[in-house]
Amino acid sequence: MLLAIDCGNTNTVFSIWDGSRFLATWRIATDHRRTADEYFVWLSSLIGLNRLELNVSEAIISSTVPRVVFNLRVLCNRYFDCRPRVVGKPECALPHPPRVDQGTTVGPDRLVNTASAFDRHGGNLIVVDFGTATTFDVVDSDGAYIGGVIAPGVNLSLEALHAAAAALPHVDITRPDHVIGTNTVACMQSGVYWGYIGLVEGIVRQIRQERDRPMKVIATGGLAPLFDQGTTVFDSVEDDLTMHGLVLIHRYNMELENA
Repeated sequence: MLLAIDCGNTNTVFSIWDGSRFLATWRIATDHRRTADEYFVWLSSLIGLNRLELNVSEAIISSTVPRVVFNLRVLCNRYFDCRPRVVGKPECALPHPPRVDQGTTVGPDRLVNTASAFDRHGGNLIVVDFGTATTFDVVDSDGAYIGGVIAPGVNLSLEALHAAAAALPHVDITRPDHVIGTNTVACMQSGVYWGYIGLVEGIVRQIRQERDRPMKVIATGGLAPLFDQGTTVFDSVEDDLTMHGLVLIHRYNMELENA
């Protein structure tokens, strides 16, 4: 079985793939201090609770936090006796290499989402990922990542607003009943929610104008379903986009090795 690991700035997701489907998916807070032994105790406990067999033989990692990769590598080497592929490293090939400015490093999560979205929807795409940052990835007709946009994430914006203005409380993101708020919390929620709807729609519109062609918009990330309620710009909302991409990239590398 394949262990697919997606490490983001806030959370790290572990999924078990049996060759045809995901048997289970778990999430843990990202912490570069967490050791390989701690990962294994946590992971093996969850595998046991789900009555799964601990027979992982392969692994692939995508990480936007370089400091955690070492302990994830140790986890795979020590406890699963396998050398994980790490997206973005030279030994991990991509089905469609990115076309960006020379010397530019593209986030592994963006490369994975690009490969996944192209596999499912073909080319000429905009992938909007609602994570710690809100990213827009532009996928060319042949599946290559050709650039995009990075904006502050929704929760990051809320935290900054609360930290910078002493009179403003910390609020949770939700779709307000009305655009015009009648109290401080409702005003903040409206500003963030409808402000991000405007941001997404505006950036998508500008990308489409610049590309001068029809482009599908695929949304992913934990807050994607919430924002889908306030706009018609998304053609598809997919919560498993990154994990599907990891499986896809792993399969592509296996085919290269066996060719």
